Amino acid sequence: MRARAYENFRQQILKANVVPGQFVSQRELTQLLDMPLGAVRELIPRLEAEGLLRTVPQRGLQIAHVDLNLIHNAFQLRAMLEREAALYFVKVVSDADLELIEQSHLAIVNAATLGQITDELLAEATSVDWGLHDLMIDTMGNDLISQTYRINSLRVRLIHLERSTLSAEILLPAMQEHLNLISALKARDSEAVAEHLAFHIQSAHQRVLGQDHRLQARQKMTANQVQLSNQLTEFS
Repeated sequence: MRARAYENFRQQILKANVVPGQFVSQRELTQLLDMPLGAVRELIPRLEAEGLLRTVPQRGLQIAHVDLNLIHNAFQLRAMLEREAALYFVKVVSDADLELIEQSHLAIVNAATLGQITDELLAEATSVDWGLHDLMIDTMGNDLISQTYRINSLRVRLIHLERSTLSAEILLPAMQEHLNLISALKARDSEAVAEHLAFHIQSAHQRVLGQDHRLQARQKMTANQVQLSNQLTEFS
């Protein structure tokens, strides 16, 4: 029952049904999780210990509030865990699995390039993106690492809900970063794998801080195109 309650809470974060800083009562949480009050009361200490929830006197339960300290700590932990996972993954993943992973990413890129970038496509791209990261972690076969990573990934999801989500502007650059990582995995180049993964995580970190060089470059390119168009219009 406790495990089910925790998984239901995790799904509420993944589906953005709860947001950072939101206040809920125990009774509201039972309705949200579709669990009895006893199971929710047993769940609360675990969520508090993991930093996903806190009890505020006279106000109720508050979903983790996102601040700079949480952002930096969560991304630092993510980078450490995923680097070790990727260096193991490059040694053991099969060529056939890498081919399937690459094809799933190329399907997203093709859909985004040839058609409109819809909310459904962004949701699918997010699933493909996180799917690769989850797979690299779980391939290590270390339950402690997987559990620590899953807890931290919920913090990262909350951060993205508060600060930034995968957007139409970021979709193609993010997929290209993954494709670069996949190419390094296929080449069995451990050094390149570590470099591409670090760049990808750093880019995500910068995005939630509003400093994403990919988005800034895209915006600059768009501004230059508009300026050129205006100049051509004036010339004609």
